[in-house]
Amino acid sequence: MSNFLNQIPELPVGDVVENVMDWFTDTFSSVFKFIQTDGTALMDTVTNLLISIPPILFILLIAILAFFATGKKFGLSLFSIIGLLFIYNQQLWEQLMNTFTLVLFASVVAIIIGIPLGILMSKSKLADNIIKPILDFMQTMPGFVYLIPAVAFFGIGVVPGVFASVIFALPPTVRFTNLGIRQVSKELVEAADSYGSTSFQKLLKVELPIAKSTIMAGINQTVLLSLSMVVIASMIGAPGLGREVLSALQRAQVGNGFVAGISLVIFAIIVDRLTQSFNKKSM
Repeated sequence: MSNFLNQIPELPVGDVVENVMDWFTDTFSSVFKFIQTDGTALMDTVTNLLISIPPILFILLIAILAFFATGKKFGLSLFSIIGLLFIYNQQLWEQLMNTFTLVLFASVVAIIIGIPLGILMSKSKLADNIIKPILDFMQTMPGFVYLIPAVAFFGIGVVPGVFASVIFALPPTVRFTNLGIRQVSKELVEAADSYGSTSFQKLLKVELPIAKSTIMAGINQTVLLSLSMVVIASMIGAPGLGREVLSALQRAQVGNGFVAGISLVIFAIIVDRLTQSFNKKSM
């Protein structure tokens, strides 16, 4: 049996993928270069703008935002003040702002792509059948694998980090948008039809408002997945707290790694609680 199996020639899957990637990279090199150059400049501008804000003012703004987002409760505000002061005290403020920019851009791009795709899936059985296996593939693939096309297309830096994060974080927004719209009561849709609503009016005034809480739950997951890619993206040159964790790992500096890691946890808790609060307010 093993002799029979050895007679089967090796399929040239790797070579085919390599050739496709080379063709893709060569054909669209000017587009990738434009995105890399302008994207880096845009993100550097946003990061510099964030760094120019006095840290104490930034911390107070986050605390005020947390206070009103949580229904005028002090818990998250107090945690934000203590946590962000700790990060500043550990000389990691600039790294935090770089991380903030990366997560912000990755999340926004994923949401801009994800919500229309989710709407398309909810409206078309064919699109649902095509996109769902792709989402399964994207969610089961290890995050490290996404670094390969990111480097091939954009080289190293923050732009490929955002690219890899978008692919990794996109599925929840698509799935939850699709789910939320499908869960809208048929009676409400029929009522909108009876009033002569167009498909666009029905989507905008009935389906999306009712599905908002489900869509926000997907956006929350997308933001957290973007944040979870920070350390992995640092392997291809993305700046931020992830680079500090990677640097500590390479030099076996347990203390520095712990401080950078706990700073990431603080940032993740603040982002998670804030997005959850926005979702509760919309329900």
